[in-house]
Amino acid sequence: MRQQRDIDSEWPADWPAQRHSGGEQHSLDTVIIGGGQAGLAVGYHLARRGQRFVILDAHARVGDSWRSRWDSLRLFTPAKFSSLPGWRFPATGWSFPSRDEFADYLEQYAQRFDLPVRPGVVVEHVHRRGDEYVVTAGEQRFVARNIVLATGAYQEARVPEMAVELAPGVVQLHSSVYRDPSQLQDGSVLVVGAGNSGADIALEAAANGHTTYLAGRDVGQLPFRMSGAAARLILARLVLRVAFHRVLTVSTPMGRAMRKLVLSRGGPLIRVRREDFADAGIERVPRVAGVQDGRPVLDDGRVLDVANVVWCTGFRHDYSWIGGPGLDVLSNGGPPPARGVVREQPGLYVVGLHFVYAMSSPMIHGVGRDAAYIARQIAARGAADRRPVAERVAA
Repeated sequence: MRQQRDIDSEWPADWPAQRHSGGEQHSLDTVIIGGGQAGLAVGYHLARRGQRFVILDAHARVGDSWRSRWDSLRLFTPAKFSSLPGWRFPATGWSFPSRDEFADYLEQYAQRFDLPVRPGVVVEHVHRRGDEYVVTAGEQRFVARNIVLATGAYQEARVPEMAVELAPGVVQLHSSVYRDPSQLQDGSVLVVGAGNSGADIALEAAANGHTTYLAGRDVGQLPFRMSGAAARLILARLVLRVAFHRVLTVSTPMGRAMRKLVLSRGGPLIRVRREDFADAGIERVPRVAGVQDGRPVLDDGRVLDVANVVWCTGFRHDYSWIGGPGLDVLSNGGPPPARGVVREQPGLYVVGLHFVYAMSSPMIHGVGRDAAYIARQIAARGAADRRPVAERVAA
């Protein structure tokens, strides 16, 4: 296994670097912003095409975006469906890897393919200058023809405005800062948001002796238990490999209908099933409609006297640090650009979001295909730039 390039070492000789008034400037073909599974997958495909690129990540280590999530988190899909291109996840196929196991896999993946990751680099601004983009990160600048936004679907925590009306004595946590039940005070727990994250946290709270309520609409579930025999034999492959990956895409009417549903209410439960809530003593309740006397009020008028509220209410995209058009719809909760290509800004791409192309786009087993497509677009754009001037004008 090759070692990852030392981030403090000098850049390769054929990667131009020069000083500017505030610090150092590097010129490359592509800058990938975000070193999670999406950014690494794009890096893998760009490296195979001989592109000059760098992956900038704000975290101290590759995989820290996973290490910062709750302690008991396990992947919602089995290891068999949790590999990035080029290297199978090193675990039993039908096990569910832990948060730290997957984080370590990402770190080893970057090392294995010698990907030029520069951790600890916080991107502050991106703006277009002629045919290039300028990325500013502290005293460093990166100038590139292409920018890939791989910051993921979990950017800015979304908490309802009503949260400020809850009584001061109620402990409130968003899923992005929840780590374990020790953060909860004695008493009952209301988990708001019944998707995969909410389901996991509610089950953990109940297992630790809290009376637990799970609020939110039913997001549905897979028609089988992922760890069961049916999943191993047929259904997991049909659902994850065929339905999620090939049928439910932006190219099919069924896929476009599913995209609207997923963007408005989230995907179905994958590892957990409805009966698990009843078995754990969790009470399913309607969505939270407001606050009365410092307590949450449900759609049916019931007021819950709870000591803790965990908001599993999702995230919003924040691309305010990027100048120019094309991402305003996405920032407001709209669908991502077609196949991740921002048409309004040539050379700008997005990967790792819900339904970039298919239901599998944000999933580990699906992000590789979107990454390969974007790498092809970048390589083709570079090839077009290298054609003779007369030929480019004619085209």
